[in-house]
Amino acid sequence: MTEHDPFDKTQPDNDQELVSKTKLKQQMHELQALGTRLVELNAEQLAKLSLDDRLLQAIEEARRIKSNGAMKRHMQFIGKLLRAEDAEQIEQQMGVFEAGKQAHTQLFHKLERWRDRLINEGNDALQSYIDGNPEADVQHLRQLIRNAQKEQAQNKPPASARKLFKYLREVAGA
Repeated sequence: MTEHDPFDKTQPDNDQELVSKTKLKQQMHELQALGTRLVELNAEQLAKLSLDDRLLQAIEEARRIKSNGAMKRHMQFIGKLLRAEDAEQIEQQMGVFEAGKQAHTQLFHKLERWRDRLINEGNDALQSYIDGNPEADVQHLRQLIRNAQKEQAQNKPPASARKLFKYLREVAGA
């Protein structure tokens, strides 16, 4: 039977995989970045993640910290707490949250473009919108467009344009 020499690099070490110090630091920085993203989530999203109570308390505490140095140390602490969590599962759920946020932003921009088209292009744009959204109240929509056009012509604040956008958002949500 051969004797195991711990300094011999040719013999495989089955007990544990050696990880370089650089790799460990990189993993800690990744966990800290994940912790920073967790701090930015709202309470409803955090509840969906099923995190450890101690980690949730640390996240709440991070929201109260104002000092940059203290925040840096606290994020290191959150990174340390994240070592015990399933980071891949958290990352996956964060991806779902961010995809939803991106879809919401895209819808928002689409509605802004429709609002601008309806105000600037008139009846052709209105007909295109109605073709795509037959549930929209045409009379109410025409009134909102007319009011927004009047405000724009008189260089008034865009209160009616905001009302038009709000109505477009209601129609999109229906």
